[in-house]
Amino acid sequence: MVALTVNGTRVAVETAPDTPLLWVLREHLKLTGTKFGCGAGQCGACTVHVNGQARRACLTPVGSVTGAAVTTIEGLSADASHPLQKAWVAEQVPQCGYCQSGQIMQAATLLERNRNPSRDEIVAHMDGNICRCGTYTRIVAAIERAAREG
Repeated sequence: MVALTVNGTRVAVETAPDTPLLWVLREHLKLTGTKFGCGAGQCGACTVHVNGQARRACLTPVGSVTGAAVTTIEGLSADASHPLQKAWVAEQVPQCGYCQSGQIMQAATLLERNRNPSRDEIVAHMDGNICRCGTYTRIVAAIERAAREG
């Protein structure tokens, strides 16, 4: 059994400790907002927060987060009222939408530590989160909006 807190709820999952956190979230806990992209930690679609830090769930063995607090896109805001979620809608960021939960989770860690990031800081922080549709300009605009309005 592996015990951790996911979105504020303590859970225990019967799985091998080397099982990727991504599969525990999606398959065991049915939290499907965190997406499988590349499986190699290079695209960012599976980004979640572990104790407040952005982590790639596809590369994180669940045994390494025993006792940790994990937040997924579902736990960022129960009613989609997080400033980033509202900005994503206002700026019409998604096209296919597949990468967006990872993008938002990555951006949330930036705004937690820097409430007023520059455009260059946003771009540097988001480097490594890939959007195959190429909505990078809208992603940056949404983060800027969330910083202003958040």
